Amino acid sequence: MKPQRIISTEQPDAMLAQLLGEIDHDRLFVLADENTATHCIPLLRLPQEAHLITIEAGDENKHIETLTHVWEELSSHGATRHSLMVNVGGGMVTDLGGFAAATYKRGIHYINVPTTLLAMVDAAVGGKTGINLHALKNEIGAFYPADVVMVSATFLGTLDAGNLASGFAEMLKHGLISNADHWSRLMSFDFEKPQLDILQPLIMESIQTKEEIVKQDPTEQHIRKALNLGHTLGHAFETMAMRRGTPCLHGYAVAWGLIGELYLSHLREGFPTDTLRQALQYIKEVYSIPDFGCKQYDELYELMQHDKKNRGTEIHFTLLGGIGDIHIDRTATKEEIFEMLDFVREC
Repeated sequence: MKPQRIISTEQPDAMLAQLLGEIDHDRLFVLADENTATHCIPLLRLPQEAHLITIEAGDENKHIETLTHVWEELSSHGATRHSLMVNVGGGMVTDLGGFAAATYKRGIHYINVPTTLLAMVDAAVGGKTGINLHALKNEIGAFYPADVVMVSATFLGTLDAGNLASGFAEMLKHGLISNADHWSRLMSFDFEKPQLDILQPLIMESIQTKEEIVKQDPTEQHIRKALNLGHTLGHAFETMAMRRGTPCLHGYAVAWGLIGELYLSHLREGFPTDTLRQALQYIKEVYSIPDFGCKQYDELYELMQHDKKNRGTEIHFTLLGGIGDIHIDRTATKEEIFEMLDFVREC
């Protein structure tokens, strides 16, 4: 898998102009959703020849019809194998835009400009691209890293508190799989009074954690599965919410998944009680607790059986023996999984 440059900048307009001069291309395309086209594109100095492709916002639009629209826009405006696409937006835009770039003419160059915290620390880095299939998250996709990911906390000034918290959940995951110092710095971040100048270095530390793992295992055969901590249960919560017609933010589902999977880690791997309590308290304060009951246990279990990490009928988890002590491909019985759901529900 090709290497990926990660650039931190406080001046995204000037940096993008520099990058466009460095990457050889014949035509330039910029992908944004309706929100980022309004709030974020004006923060960039796009050349006049750039063709803006706008798509509907929301993860519910990350499907084949939207992807086809992007392909058709590229084709009808003369995109070639030497064209360049710039994805400006959250994870939905960078996921779908990256997959469009991966598949158009068998692959064109692209730059990710993530504008949400979630995209900065998760979706836009690491090379995963894709779209949803029906209610299943990222069921169709490819490993195809951006040439450059440009990270700037400047864009986070356009975010509401919910979306900022959503991205921070992935940072909590990165802290748990890295080291105690990283985790401690995250626990000291004040969400009631978030300061972007303090957040920027934390973002880059989080990205570095992910990038180090991705370099060791680009296509998720072994240690990259550490990045799935909280996601087996989290994706089930997220899909169940979509089925109900009350979608939740991805990071909230991940945070709830972390509660359950850290409890399962405590049961199976001896994850320390004090750290479990600390994580639980922080997550309860920032993300609250999901609204579900015993009647949803079978549905959540069925959704976890669809997780891409599974082998056969066994549900696979990434668990921790402690901060940074990673155990991948762990399984659990149905009774243990229901006990995990009891813990989350009764928190």
